[in-house]
Amino acid sequence: MREGTHKPDNGILLRSDMHTLFDRGYVTITPEYRFEVSKHIKEEFENGHEYYALHGHEIFVPKKTVLQPAGENLAWHNEHVYKG
Repeated sequence: MREGTHKPDNGILLRSDMHTLFDRGYVTITPEYRFEVSKHIKEEFENGHEYYALHGHEIFVPKKTVLQPAGENLAWHNEHVYKG
């Protein structure tokens, strides 16, 4: 969540370009921990091939539950930020 607390279950480690796309809603992580890419990257920027190659791939999730991204936070991002 944008105004959420700073704790492990409210964070995802992404490289800087993907972090920017995540914040702007062009990519997301589903509550099932899959990387999704919005069609809007192609429509608005006429690119995104590198990202589309990752669409649907499962992300690495720490084994310790307390370090895993919380499903409700990911669902919030999907509902309120992700451009689909």
